[in-house]
Amino acid sequence: MKKKKPGSLLLDIFRKLAPQVGAKILIEPEWQVVGQVAFRNKRKRYFRGTTVDLNPVGASDIAKDKNYAEFFMRAMGYPTVPGRPFYSAAHCRAIGSRQNIEAAYRYARKIGFPVVVKPNSGTQGIGVAKVHTRREFYRAMRWIFARDRVALVQTPVSGKDYRIVVLDCKVISAYERIPLNVVGNGRSTIRQLLRKKQEQFISTGRDTMIRAEDSRIKLNLKRRGLNFRSVLPRGEKLLLLDNANLSTGGDARDVTGQIHSGFRKVAIRLTRDMGLRFCGVDLMVAGDISRKPERYWVLEVNAAPGLDHYVKTGRAQENIVENMYRQVLLALR
Repeated sequence: MKKKKPGSLLLDIFRKLAPQVGAKILIEPEWQVVGQVAFRNKRKRYFRGTTVDLNPVGASDIAKDKNYAEFFMRAMGYPTVPGRPFYSAAHCRAIGSRQNIEAAYRYARKIGFPVVVKPNSGTQGIGVAKVHTRREFYRAMRWIFARDRVALVQTPVSGKDYRIVVLDCKVISAYERIPLNVVGNGRSTIRQLLRKKQEQFISTGRDTMIRAEDSRIKLNLKRRGLNFRSVLPRGEKLLLLDNANLSTGGDARDVTGQIHSGFRKVAIRLTRDMGLRFCGVDLMVAGDISRKPERYWVLEVNAAPGLDHYVKTGRAQENIVENMYRQVLLALR
């Protein structure tokens, strides 16, 4: 299947909606990842990938840096995931720090395994891993440091993973993100179930590619005494990844109409406090988002929430995303 260019969802929707709001779209033709929106009032706005010309530059840059964003959120009293940043060998030399991979391992032992490691500037769950042993820890950290100079080591938190999308002090969508999983039928192997899931993605137009060779999947299976040839009992649900990103094969369950007013207020206030107009607020909730906020953690904030995978999970989601970007276009005028 031909893979779409980054941001192609946004381009398609903007092309469709621009005439409805009195705007014209100009796209750079070779790579088709950047564009201009020209309104009748002569105002021109720009976008790149999923980043639209709504949020201030400083606030957007902070949101892209998980460690800095967590610092400000914690300082403002928001419940964040406990953890610390550590640096690649080259970056340690550059900044004169001793917070290297060995220090990271000592910290992981101090807080106790398992721990979560993730790239500081990563997106779509790439490189995020829950590690249980020294060997897994060093392997995951070296993978991160080959791509990012900063890695975060965090205490795992459990619950339901939600994304709440806010635009100008209004929640415009919310959905639960469920990690990549398969459900047994008593006959098919795990590998066959994964292939079937991939076929379902393709048939619905979702361009998510499941990477069965992902070492995180293999480790999760091994911990459970399973492998790709194992057959799950009928109805048994098996989570194959610890992160719930839709880009890695996760599922989405829309909860826009179910979200408790308390969580709406949290997401709106956090978006405003982080200096953003348009934001995806990621929460881990110990309970359900339909109930009053009690125990939850802010996982991160995203100033350019990509919805390419979410939009392909159903017709209702297509309508939500199209309506959301209509509001974004109107806000750009």
